Amino acid sequence: LPLDAIESGYADLAFTSNAQPYREEITTVMPLYPTVLHILHKNGRDPQNLHTLFTGASVYAGPVGSASHQLMTTILEDRELDESSITFVDEKTLDSVDGPDDLPDVFVLYMPISPGRVDSTLDALGANDLYMLMSFGTPFEIDTGSLVDRAVLLDPRLSAFVIPVGTYGRLTPNPIVTLAVDKLLVAHPELEDIEVYDLINEMRRLQPGLVASHPVIFEQLSDEFDSSDSTFVLHPGAQAFTQRDEPDVLERYSGVAEVLVTLVIGLISGAYAIVQIYHRRQKNRIDSFYTEVMELRDSISADSSQADRKAAVVQVKKLQNQAFDMLVNEKVAADESFRIFVTLSNDIIADLRNPVA
Repeated sequence: LPLDAIESGYADLAFTSNAQPYREEITTVMPLYPTVLHILHKNGRDPQNLHTLFTGASVYAGPVGSASHQLMTTILEDRELDESSITFVDEKTLDSVDGPDDLPDVFVLYMPISPGRVDSTLDALGANDLYMLMSFGTPFEIDTGSLVDRAVLLDPRLSAFVIPVGTYGRLTPNPIVTLAVDKLLVAHPELEDIEVYDLINEMRRLQPGLVASHPVIFEQLSDEFDSSDSTFVLHPGAQAFTQRDEPDVLERYSGVAEVLVTLVIGLISGAYAIVQIYHRRQKNRIDSFYTEVMELRDSISADSSQADRKAAVVQVKKLQNQAFDMLVNEKVAADESFRIFVTLSNDIIADLRNPVA
């Protein structure tokens, strides 16, 4: 099987159904297209009931391990059908049939919508008028609790699918309600991330050409896919591609950072302004002491009496005490202005006590 080849290191890439069981050594590169369940049965078999359709029938469901063969196993278990009542036809037996009567009663295949392929296969088998497509009800029954809804509920990897009228000519006189599952491109997890990234990018670049050749298959090819829709984990290169337009951490938070930087600058500027105002008020307070002590000094002249000089000294000391009280209460700063005031006032006291003759 392709998945075995990847796990063994024989291959780097493979195509597989999204209905395959989870494997740790398999990663999803991208979903390619939906494969649709086709159940073709010979005319005369009752398609209204899976029991009557498969009981006693010869069935071709693809190779063992394929999505269609796994589906048959699920049907047998779910419907409690006796596996011994069904004859599975393999590729070798199918290639050796002698005529229409030897063909399997039922074909069960997951394949993309491909009218030309079905027509050519039936032509090659000589069975153009021998088979009909089975439908699981009508389109109006979807999302009403029908059998298809039950299948999708039990296996979310499946989806309801409607094959429109006339898609397969006479095989589709009415809409066919069936199931679909994605075909995945998968890779070994050790395949280089950049190689997977470039591969997806190239697939998207070539999409117009792919659609021109196979419009039904590749029209829905998209680089927007959810990892939760895949059986396997996303390859890191695929994750990088799906997130290529998402902003990085710097871009994502650049707007927030700009606001924060603006706020920080504003706070710093505001704090600086407040500190400046505070210091200015402190300086203004000490300046008032300058003014008063200078007025006291100027009020004493050479003719002033000794009593006036003593009174002036007392006033200067009183101003010094007030200044020191304000310093203790942090109403003035112990800066150069304060030291100048103390020196000036002490000089004035000395001059008042010892006048120059």
